[in-house]
Amino acid sequence: MHYLIAFLIGGLICVIVQILMDNTKLLPGRIMVLLVCSGVVLGAVGLYEPFAKWAGAGATVPLLGFGNTLWKGVKEAVDAEGFIGLFKGGFTSCAVGVSAALIFGYLGSLIFKPKMKD
Repeated sequence: MHYLIAFLIGGLICVIVQILMDNTKLLPGRIMVLLVCSGVVLGAVGLYEPFAKWAGAGATVPLLGFGNTLWKGVKEAVDAEGFIGLFKGGFTSCAVGVSAALIFGYLGSLIFKPKMKD
């Protein structure tokens, strides 16, 4: 049942993004920023954690989860280190995920030899 809920919630998030892309003039980059900021806001008001516990990977894998990870990192760093945590917390909380994306993207480019579109 957990897999089904995760699949449905992740799919619903993708449907919402596709509707935004098809029916608005928002560019994909702006929609991605909207998702990250939504994750931050939902985490700040305390709605994201119960949602993520219920939806599982369907909520934590998309960009909403990345925004919430940034929020948690900044909150913890501000609580521990004060004002400097505003600048430090987001970097330390998402460093592993960003590093993995860069490394695996590079390895994928070595294996599959990407080409520019004509």
